[in-house]
Amino acid sequence: MIESPQSFIVSTECQKAAERHGFRRRLGEDNGWAAFQSTTAQGTIWIASGGASGPWFLALDHGGVIEEIRLNLVPLDGPGLGRFRFDDLRELYEVLPQVYGLAASLPDRPLRTFQTIVRDLPRSTEAERLVVQRIGQNIFRESLMDYWRGRCPLTGITDPALLRASHIVPWSECESNADRLDVHNGLLLSALWDAAFDRGLVTFGDDGTPEFSPNLSERGRDELRWHSQIPLTNDHRSRLAQRRTRIRAKS
Repeated sequence: MIESPQSFIVSTECQKAAERHGFRRRLGEDNGWAAFQSTTAQGTIWIASGGASGPWFLALDHGGVIEEIRLNLVPLDGPGLGRFRFDDLRELYEVLPQVYGLAASLPDRPLRTFQTIVRDLPRSTEAERLVVQRIGQNIFRESLMDYWRGRCPLTGITDPALLRASHIVPWSECESNADRLDVHNGLLLSALWDAAFDRGLVTFGDDGTPEFSPNLSERGRDELRWHSQIPLTNDHRSRLAQRRTRIRAKS
C-alpha cells in the first residue's frame, strides 16, 4: 500500500507539500514515509503515498493536533501516533495548513515564546508591567491567528485588521501566564463580535452557537450576522462555562 522506497515523483511531491506548509526540514525516509519538521511548529510529520497518483498518507506525532483536526484515523502501520488517508494531493494540501497552525500554537509554544522574550525585562513599575502584558497579548493574538487559520469561525472574515483576539477568561482574571496564553482561552472574532463578547452581550453554547443577552437590542442582534458555529474543544467549553458563571454573578 505504501510505495517504498519512494520514487522520484513521490519524493518530490512529499517535499513540496511539506515545504509549502511550513515543514521545511527533511529528516529522511523510512519504509516509504518521508519525515519533516518545522523550526516554528512542534512535532514531526510524515508523508507517504501508494504511488504517483495516490492515495496519499499523513502521519502525526502531536496528540493535540490529531485530536483537533477531526479527521478519521486509518488502521495503517507507520510512524507517529496517528495516520490519515487522502485520495489526492488536493485533499492533503487542504489539511496541512491546519496541521501547521495547530502545531505552532499547541500546547505551550505561546507561553515558552513569552517567557523567552520577557525573561530579562524589568517589571518594577506599572509602565514596565504594561510593556510585558502587551508583549503577551501580541503573542496571544499571533497564536490565535495560527490556531484559527486567520479566520473568524463565525463570519469567515479573514481581514487581519478586522480580527480580534478575544480572551474567554479575561487576562486579569487568569491565575497564571499559562492560562493567559493558552489558545483554548481565546476566540478569533471579528471586531463587532469581539465587542459584544467582551461586554457580555453574547456568549456561546457547548455546540458553538451564539447565545444573546436580553440586554442586546433587536437591532444589535440583527447586525451580528454569522453563518457557522464555532468548533469548540472541551477546553473552550469549560472556560466558556466559567465565563457564563462570572457574568451571571455580576448581573
